[in-house]
Amino acid sequence: MSGTFVGMPAFPSAAREALQDDQLRRNLANATGVIRTKRAEVVDEVDNWEELRVAGAAIKDEVLLHLDEYLIELEASLTAAGAAVHWARDADEACQIVGDIAADHEVDEVVKVKSMATQEIGLNERLAQRGISAWETDLAELIVQLGDDLPSHILVPAIHRNRDEIRDIFVESMASAGKPAPDGLTNDPAALANASRLHLREKFMRAKMAVSGANFAVADTGTLVVVESEGNGRMCLTLPEVLVSVVGIEKIVPSWEDLDVFLQTLPRSSTGERMNPYTSTWSGVNDADGPQEVHVVLLDNGRTRALADEVGRQALRCIRCSACLNACPVYERTGGKAYGSVYPGPIGAILNPLMKGVGVDEQTDSLPYASSLCGACYDVCPVAIDIPSVLVELRTQVVDSHRGGAPDAFGAAMAGAAVSFGSPLPWKTVVLATGWAGRLSGPLAGRVRSSALKNVPGAAGAWAGARDIPALPKESFRAWMKRTGGQE
Repeated sequence: MSGTFVGMPAFPSAAREALQDDQLRRNLANATGVIRTKRAEVVDEVDNWEELRVAGAAIKDEVLLHLDEYLIELEASLTAAGAAVHWARDADEACQIVGDIAADHEVDEVVKVKSMATQEIGLNERLAQRGISAWETDLAELIVQLGDDLPSHILVPAIHRNRDEIRDIFVESMASAGKPAPDGLTNDPAALANASRLHLREKFMRAKMAVSGANFAVADTGTLVVVESEGNGRMCLTLPEVLVSVVGIEKIVPSWEDLDVFLQTLPRSSTGERMNPYTSTWSGVNDADGPQEVHVVLLDNGRTRALADEVGRQALRCIRCSACLNACPVYERTGGKAYGSVYPGPIGAILNPLMKGVGVDEQTDSLPYASSLCGACYDVCPVAIDIPSVLVELRTQVVDSHRGGAPDAFGAAMAGAAVSFGSPLPWKTVVLATGWAGRLSGPLAGRVRSSALKNVPGAAGAWAGARDIPALPKESFRAWMKRTGGQE
């Protein structure tokens, strides 16, 4: 059973540790570089790509503006198709519902389609507490689970692992979870994929219950949609007798026709493919075909909190393609674990604070600062989420949430800056003092000051540790203009 992100340190501490792992950085640079290149090639083939981005954003915004109406429509459509609909306000309620369904059917194991929503609520761990084993069937998720690891990417959770590491995990751990790895297993990708196929086959054949998420939920037909690349999802969605799907309330699209936009943009943005190898759709129960009992758990878990944020609600457009992760220079160097959540990277840096709220814990409050604001994430987002703008807004909210009481070192420095820059007299005093210091100092003063500051404990030393402070000017710009008239 894989671990959880509970108790993870704030991003700066986690990132600093990740940067020391040379193997991790090599794995990430190679994997994200390959995906970026593939994505760019297939996106360039689409003449109206920007129009598709705008259309996808508009569809999602329409749903978010009328979410209450579309949720009722979806519930009615699902119920008419024979599915049982459950509403879950938070992770506890969602896990309780899924666990109760498993207990009602005396099930002690379930197979799972890759699902960010079930990771978000910690479903595997909660089922384990009730004696129910939840088996991941996606190859990357299987690697993470067998390695007692944490995911580090939305699309490729084991992106931080290389082929040698995966082979070792299979050899060491498969036997304790079911069918062991074949003798003499090599690190060849085909051999590793075959080992996982043999291991999972017996689980597929004996499972009575499966758990999935959904990429999309079509309101007017009650159709759930899962897109994937391996076929494991199709096995989970068709073989078991009972199917439970945990679906975030923002996953709705109004009509079947709206899927056309997303089935063009999602595969290109995520895997660099023109279309998904497997696109599975289902609506309720069909006699003698597929699961004969279908449950849909509609999950809030902070989504209505995010919806109430006028700037941040656009994050709920996210279709979980992970393009922003692959484009982000910060993610490429630190990996996903440093974000302390199943949603890493730029989208995780805004989704987590939006759904949890700021001012709650240090780890969540650190995420809006886990960005250089370069804008690469916005450029590649297939639904045009302006992540940099949301990050700036969330930084404001984090600061506002900590107002009052004794300021920390950063707050004290900003308060001093506000006094100095807030009115003419203090500002002129600072300018004059800077000029005097510049005239009194030599050409090496900047380097001397920087070197001295690096040895100062606390924020000043940390700031100077990565910077060289420039030499102070001998006169201000205004003094120079007054003296030369700008003609020197």
